[in-house]
Amino acid sequence: MINRRIVLAARPQGVPRPEDFRIESAPVPRPEAGEVLLRHTCLGLAPAARLRMGEQASYREPMALGDVVYGQAIGRVVESRDPGLPVGTSVMSVSGSWQEYSTAPGSNLVKVDETIAPPSVWLGALGTSGMTAYVGLLDLGQPREGDTVVVSAASGGVGSNVGQIARQMGCRVVGIAGGAAKVAHVTAQLGFDAAVDYRCADFAEQLRAACPSGVDVYFDNVGGAVRDAVWPLMNQGGRIAVCGLIAEYNDNRQDGPGWFQILSKRLKIHGFIMSDHLHRRADFLRDMASWYRAGHIHVQEDISDGLESVVPAFIRMLTGENFGKTIVRI
Repeated sequence: MINRRIVLAARPQGVPRPEDFRIESAPVPRPEAGEVLLRHTCLGLAPAARLRMGEQASYREPMALGDVVYGQAIGRVVESRDPGLPVGTSVMSVSGSWQEYSTAPGSNLVKVDETIAPPSVWLGALGTSGMTAYVGLLDLGQPREGDTVVVSAASGGVGSNVGQIARQMGCRVVGIAGGAAKVAHVTAQLGFDAAVDYRCADFAEQLRAACPSGVDVYFDNVGGAVRDAVWPLMNQGGRIAVCGLIAEYNDNRQDGPGWFQILSKRLKIHGFIMSDHLHRRADFLRDMASWYRAGHIHVQEDISDGLESVVPAFIRMLTGENFGKTIVRI
């Protein structure tokens, strides 16, 4: 049995290129006591993987050249040394990585209930993307009924869920997305109150018009010029949850906002990593599954097929060409 996997061949300079990766073959790993062997059925791609491809440490140590690229996976147990996870169980692994097989301790896996949602949804709305939205918005953004919540990358895997959860809280939600099709999707399908195209020449003016009462909560997935356009609109006591800076992942420049406004507007800014909030998983699954079953959460997926499509899909995601949560079926 052979395990095909994608490894980091070179450290990307700017936007990753196909030659920064390579597909290699290795023996399928064997599970140790308390572990299971998974055969992956789909992978969930996330911009955070780009952070670990550089030489500098971020919130985790960088990958070494030759390492299998980090990523999440849904898989079925094909060999088990954990009595709680028999062969055939469908599970989600946060560390499955870009490969066809992986091993993991049973304690690190989440059982996938396919009676609630298809497996791919457990990589998005019911997985890390959804939980990141849930924790970042509710615990850090602390929205109140009637607040204006602005979300960047609003059609993406995290942003789409942030806006839909904010609507459940009784907030007015404004999305920021790239291109007319995504802007239309954010309002028509996701139910946002308004959406603005950051590619428009008058983006800042359109955003101001969409937020006549200012911004109480900003959920930032992007950073860069989009963040800077939101900044002057923040109300006193506003809260900002910094989830990602995708506009800056491929660029070493670190342009920042006007820090005086943090002081004058008493803003609360909180960067966060979802893995620090795993104690909230049960609450998240209870609430998100309920909203999903009730039809309050719309899921949009950008799906590719085959291990060979992982790298092109990842590059499309980093350049904003994806539409929804990026999923690769293996």
